[in-house]
Formats: sequence, structure tokens, C-alpha cells
Amino acid sequence: MQYSSQKVPLIISEYGRNIHKLINHCKTIEDKVERQHFAEAVVHLMSLIVPQQHTRQDYYDKLWKHFFRMAQFDIDVTPPEGIEMPEPSLNLIQPQKVDYPTRNRTHRHYGIQIKDLISKAIEMEDGEKKQEFLKIIGSFMKLAYKNWNREHYVSDQIIMEDLVTISGGKLKIDENVSLDGLMKGMKKGRPQNSALAVRKHKGGKSNKSNKSNNNRKRYKKY
Repeated sequence: MQYSSQKVPLIISEYGRNIHKLINHCKTIEDKVERQHFAEAVVHLMSLIVPQQHTRQDYYDKLWKHFFRMAQFDIDVTPPEGIEMPEPSLNLIQPQKVDYPTRNRTHRHYGIQIKDLISKAIEMEDGEKKQEFLKIIGSFMKLAYKNWNREHYVSDQIIMEDLVTISGGKLKIDENVSLDGLMKGMKKGRPQNSALAVRKHKGGKSNKSNKSNNNRKRYKKY
């Protein structure tokens, strides 16, 4: 069994490997008239493979350009009148490969900003200001960890160990420091429904319960 990755790469994969084989066979046909008819049949077959583009005005113009591109412009075939083939050098230029981002391979659940903050903390001088900054970083790491996995218990010890690992042993938070600062601040800052708070303060019931009581009174009349 031969995998597709072991075969010759396709120039335009959307047409499939059989179309590429037909075009390569078309190159071997010696008779010019027969070769021309064979090429036109291959282009027609290409139009059946990608029928969703039939509404385009330059539809067959695009098909013929793809045909010559898959033939690597090494074929003696005449395209229909009005279709101009571009220069081969312009079509065979390969785009530059985009490197896959490898900046944040480990501890991705903390986010990429954490590593920027840790790099900034490493450059700081030792002192009270640096320790406060590390406390903020640890609190943010704990908050990010809980948002990533709410069912898992997160202790300050886990965050401190991860901080040492990410910083390469250059940063360390004091063990007696609590990392719940940001989480407590978020709980205090949560907005409360003002209408619900007023009803609770007055000892009233919700609109839903009031409506149900009114409906019961109507039924009693009947």
C-alpha cells in the first residue's frame, strides 16, 4: 500500500491525481489533432469536477490556465480563441513557507501574555516592587488555570511551581503569599441585578410568582 504522501505532489490538488495523469498522457500523444481533442476533453472533465464555478465569466479561461499549469507549460496544445496564457515563470513561483508558531508550546493554558510578563519580571531588580509584580503574575496564572479547567482544584503551590518552570528557575514567589487577589476582586466587582435587590430588600416576590398568584385568583372566580 502506498500513501498519498509518498507519491509525487499534485500541482493543483482540487482536480485529483487522475487529471494530472491524463495531462501527462496528453503530452505523449504524437498526433497534434488527437492531442488537441484529448486536451479539450480533459478540460471538459475538469469542469465537471468543479461545477460550482460555472457562473463565473472567466470560467473556461481559468480551466485552461490550470490545465497548462498542471502540464508545467510543457505541452503543445492551442487554447481557445480569446484565452491568453500568462508567462510560465509567473505561475510557477512558489509562495514562501509560513513558519508554524512555536512560541508557546508548553503551559498554553496560561496564555502567551504570561510569558511576556515573566520576561519583564526577570529583567526587574530584586526588591519589594518585583515581589508585588510576581504576586500579580501568580494571581493571573491561577485565574487563567481555573478558567481553563474549572473542575480541577488549583492550589498556590501548583502555580508557584509552574512559575519556576516557565522562568527557568529565575523567579520564585514567597510561600506565605496568597494568590487569590484577582479572584476575590472579581467576586466583589460582580454587578447585581438592581430590580432583584430591591425586591429582596422589601421582602417582595418576583414578577413570575405574582403572575401565578393573580391567575389563581381568576380561577377561583369561576
